[in-house]
Amino acid sequence: MRIGGFLPTTLLDYPGHLACTVFTMGCDLRCPFCHNGELVLPEHFPAPLDEEEVLAHIRKRSKLLEGVCVSGGEPTLQPDLKDFIKKLKDLGLLVKLDTNGRDTELVKELLEEGLVDMVAMDLKADRASYPLVCGLPGMDPAPYFRTAEFLLSSSYEYEFRTTLVKGLHSAECISNMSSFLSKAEHWYLQSYAPGDNVTAFLTDSAAKPESFDREELHALLRIAQEKMPRARLRGIE
Repeated sequence: MRIGGFLPTTLLDYPGHLACTVFTMGCDLRCPFCHNGELVLPEHFPAPLDEEEVLAHIRKRSKLLEGVCVSGGEPTLQPDLKDFIKKLKDLGLLVKLDTNGRDTELVKELLEEGLVDMVAMDLKADRASYPLVCGLPGMDPAPYFRTAEFLLSSSYEYEFRTTLVKGLHSAECISNMSSFLSKAEHWYLQSYAPGDNVTAFLTDSAAKPESFDREELHALLRIAQEKMPRARLRGIE
């Protein structure tokens, strides 16, 4: 596993559980608003952490911790992800996978084999807006929506989340997403927050992400709730 970061304790990354978070390196998308840009852009990768040292730290605290969040970057790019998660499960820990949904079969396999207890999928936008929002003109969003459709039709624990960025997400986009996610159990809308490691600020990108204000966020939430009443804002008072 190419591990680019480790958070020993978190009450936020795995809702309802005391957990730690492992951040993997590498991503197939180039979302300009990504707050972990140093884990996305190879030229900014940090020195990888030693996997055994990370596991040793988790092992020492396995009686205190309830779970581990495996995030990124995009974890499903790691060829040994499954083996790594097996080591976490051997410690009796819950595992939450943060993914963009690029690999439907792997997500399905991890859930069916009981290796992952919860999936948090970043659904970036509606189909028409996906290439723009993901920073990859001409990309095919079909694989990501296949994973979303699998989760929607399953009985596994999951949530969808969308980071809202001014200039990328419109009322029409949110309305379309609301229709697609109308039967979802959980859909959280989050606000883009500027930071030192945002992808667009680590590159020469001329277009820098901007945040919606509180009133605008609540207006988008109302649109989302028209067809998906369980939609919620997260991290916004």
